[in-house]
Amino acid sequence: MSLQTKHLSVSYGTAPIIRDFSEPFKTGQVTALIGCNGAGKSTLFKAMAGLSPMKGHLLFAEHLLTAAEQRQHIAYMPQDTDATSSLTVLEVVLLGRLGKLGMRLPTSLVGEATTALQTFGLATLENRTLNEISGGQRQLVYLAQALFRTPKVLLLDEPTAALDLRHQLLVLDRVRTYARDSGACVAIALHDLTLAAQFSDRLIGLKDGLVVAAGTASDVLTQQNLQAMYGIKADISRGPSGKIQVTPLHAV
Repeated sequence: MSLQTKHLSVSYGTAPIIRDFSEPFKTGQVTALIGCNGAGKSTLFKAMAGLSPMKGHLLFAEHLLTAAEQRQHIAYMPQDTDATSSLTVLEVVLLGRLGKLGMRLPTSLVGEATTALQTFGLATLENRTLNEISGGQRQLVYLAQALFRTPKVLLLDEPTAALDLRHQLLVLDRVRTYARDSGACVAIALHDLTLAAQFSDRLIGLKDGLVVAAGTASDVLTQQNLQAMYGIKADISRGPSGKIQVTPLHAV
């Protein structure tokens, strides 16, 4: 099974941003979306999540998704998680499954939400408000909310951007485990190409809204493709684990 995009296009006014995107996102796997700023990664995710107009179709298990089904089954975490709130960390996570918060919360759900926070080392912050924690901590809270929702499709736009190295690895490992264990389709927009190669099953490279390359890390992370997508010269090697490592050398 997979989430299949069919001739998906997005325009802002008369300017095309995503052009005829037709790629699969397989269940139980992580797909990394790569490309320079302005390549269309965020626009693509917003369209797939039903948050912006698009042309084309989305099919899940060969079922054509309506706009309502997109919003129901697809969880999207934007890159910008700087919004402040007087809600507590625990309440934000609970909203992943609850449409609204009542005076009494189901005890079982509270326990599950606390467990979700423990995964990212946030349990001690559960009674603090979003206004009282750092930007990186807010990013982790919204990721915990997205996973707590247990979506069939999870779209994460630069989920490691504000995180230190330890939490980058923790987040990507947790997301990969979620894909494997739940059978969900997970797609992540990443700038760190070495992390993309390490934690994803498949990569899709974009430039100006068009797919430059798609496939395994070996297929996509070539000197030719990196020059086409980023305008850089890079050293491409394999680390001790056998995974591809990309070291940017200079702009071309």
